[in-house]
Amino acid sequence: MNTSFWKAGHAPTLFAAFLYFDLSFMVWYLLGPLAVQIATDLDLNAQQRGLMVATPILAGAVLRLLMGFLCDRLSPKTAGLLGQVVVIVALFCAWQIGIGSYEQALLLGLFLGFAGAAFAVALPLASQWYPPQHQGKAMGIAGAGNSGTVLAALFAPGLAALSGWQNVFGWALIPLLATLVVFALAAKNAPERPKPKALGDYLKALGDRDSWWFMFFYSVTFGGFIGLASALPGYFSDQYGLNPVTAGYYTAACVFAGSLLRPLGGALADRIGGIRTLLLMYTIASLCIAVVGFNLPSATAALAFFVAAMLGLGAGNGAVFQLVPQRFRREIGVMTGLIGMAGGIGGFFLAAGLGTIKQHTGDYQLGLWLFASLGVLAWVGLHGVKQRWRTTWGSAAVTAARV
Repeated sequence: MNTSFWKAGHAPTLFAAFLYFDLSFMVWYLLGPLAVQIATDLDLNAQQRGLMVATPILAGAVLRLLMGFLCDRLSPKTAGLLGQVVVIVALFCAWQIGIGSYEQALLLGLFLGFAGAAFAVALPLASQWYPPQHQGKAMGIAGAGNSGTVLAALFAPGLAALSGWQNVFGWALIPLLATLVVFALAAKNAPERPKPKALGDYLKALGDRDSWWFMFFYSVTFGGFIGLASALPGYFSDQYGLNPVTAGYYTAACVFAGSLLRPLGGALADRIGGIRTLLLMYTIASLCIAVVGFNLPSATAALAFFVAAMLGLGAGNGAVFQLVPQRFRREIGVMTGLIGMAGGIGGFFLAAGLGTIKQHTGDYQLGLWLFASLGVLAWVGLHGVKQRWRTTWGSAAVTAARV
């Protein structure tokens, strides 16, 4: 990455945005790696377990719209501080009061949605500092906070085995409080921020057909990433009999792959174009998920294909958000909220749907094939709009970025 990128924006803010996003994703995803242990103690079936891990995803999706609105009306930094305080208080209550029922687990999931809404804060906070030709890298670095899911998958099941899963909520408070301090001190709002948008601007944005295309594309890439990340601990436990800790390690490998490729996907999109990158990533992810749907005989084989699929989905996330600022630079706060909401909704339906299909059919095959089919549909849709995009807002006369 050349020196012009680091001189173009504000590195401390970019780091603070990444750290805030990273730790927020860690706790947003926390119920996923703990799902097997929580389900055992609370006597949940596969469908209930799936809905439990999907609830934070849905809550985060809806709250991303709210946080995007707060970013516009207040500032990205102020919205980020408010969201972090809500999550810290919720985890403290869960740790001290305890989670003793399915309904209480769902309630905690609702509050953890504020952590998932960090997406609508971190990306505008970082992107507003950078010019168009560096948007892919800036958004990719900030968005690499997806790697927080790796921390949860690696450490949460082991900590739960040692001290009980309820105490994991208390352990999570330590890095969250440290991050709150760093964010408060290091993050700065960009000097040239878009004017605040009214609620009507969100409705206006929905009247643009490109908004719906971006929402759909991200519901497949990010929805696939977070939905699979939440469902995989249960999948590896159900399908191959792995214990919670080992299932967590397998899941960590998958989410690490997706998180690692997000910034690289943004950088690749800067180099060869976001559309070309995204078409390639949909191809990889769809093929790999379809193969896993054949119920591979070993957990190792399934792991290999899931890792490859998550590589594609992670890079696809970066590619989508290399394109978004080119199309909606003046509406970046609004569109980050809307597109992020769509991604979360996609993840909710995938995680909850896999659990429901497992409960009613006995395995995950149909659910995996349905998701692979969505990837194919996204590829066809993107191929259909690429010529129009490249000759209008993505033309060389309009933007310096490669579309």
